[in-house]
Amino acid sequence: MNTTIVLMLAIFVLGVGALVGFFKTKTEGFGRFTTSTFLILLVVIIASLLYAADKLDGQVMANVLFAVFGFAGGLFTSRDGIGKQKTQSQ
Repeated sequence: MNTTIVLMLAIFVLGVGALVGFFKTKTEGFGRFTTSTFLILLVVIIASLLYAADKLDGQVMANVLFAVFGFAGGLFTSRDGIGKQKTQSQ
């Protein structure tokens, strides 16, 4: 087995482990935050597998990661209700 196959297998195992952990720790139902977290995990796993297989350019992978981090940051910041406090006080 060459290193690409081993790398892809390792990413796949880590991805499956992350998804299993996600489903074990999540609460009942699929709300806004649960669905968003699930989609973020899927995007990172699929993009990582494509990058490991040389099907995705490094620049595109960097853009995917920046988009995921930005989305996750906005998702969890808005969960705290910071934006709602500013509009209510005005």
